[in-house]
Amino acid sequence: MGLTIGQLAKKAEINLETIRYYERRGIIERPDKPATGYRQYSNDVLQRLLFIKRAKALGFNLDEIQNLLLLAVGHCTEIQSLAEQKLDQVQYKIRDLQRLEDVLADLVRQCNASADKAHCPIVDALLR
Repeated sequence: MGLTIGQLAKKAEINLETIRYYERRGIIERPDKPATGYRQYSNDVLQRLLFIKRAKALGFNLDEIQNLLLLAVGHCTEIQSLAEQKLDQVQYKIRDLQRLEDVLADLVRQCNASADKAHCPIVDALLR
């Protein structure tokens, strides 16, 4: 027995509109509507939705996820390459955030050490 779209959304813990959007993008297949009753989604669709959620949580965007799904069978090398690219992007963001943290921490230290409360070192640095 399949799942209605409402049941599918509840089990996957996503919005109905998200399912419809994924159908329009071709990420999941929309089942035919029977003459009477509701469309029935298979457990495979639920598993695909859960895969999409996990991939999004890892930072993959929908285009990348769609590519992963297309490569899912027998293309481990290509999937590894995509994962390595994503890892490089994440590491770059981490380094960038660490630089930002260092700059902000330094500005806060300058502000705390400044006796002149009329001029804020943070604002001065941002104006430079």
